Amino acid sequence: MASPNKQQKRAQRAKAKAKQNRSGKAKANVVHPLLANPLVNEPFDDVEIDLSTFDFKDIEEHGFDPAHFDDLFQAMKVGEDISLLAMCLVFLQYPVLELVVAEESQESAIDFMMGLLIVYRGIFHDEDEEAAVNWVGGDAFQKAYNEASMILEKKNARGASSARV
Repeated sequence: MASPNKQQKRAQRAKAKAKQNRSGKAKANVVHPLLANPLVNEPFDDVEIDLSTFDFKDIEEHGFDPAHFDDLFQAMKVGEDISLLAMCLVFLQYPVLELVVAEESQESAIDFMMGLLIVYRGIFHDEDEEAAVNWVGGDAFQKAYNEASMILEKKNARGASSARV
């Protein structure tokens, strides 16, 4: 069972969403239709991730245990069942990934992202590393990834501007 604080936050979100739906303004605030889906928009809100214990240097030195990223992989699979774009949106919203991109070098962040994507493809598509790298480098993935990046930039820009009001 969720903590009382988390339950209160969920109730507040549900109340705000219900009010938004009643007023008919929900669609006006959506940057992209996929973000109307709670499985795609901020899919890790209810997942407890302790970023203070995340040690990127240890991952760089020893690699990562895929089991530690099961919540990401499961959410990506749900997104991929919707569309490749939805999977990319889910992937790019993962808090650990956001932390790595913000705090590590671009090369290290890209290596980490590639590692996650390769493991994901291995788990859910039974692909070897070469096939997974080819998939990531393919036109379909690149287009979806770039579009997801742009959608999240717009979403975050809107969130920042409405927070200042």
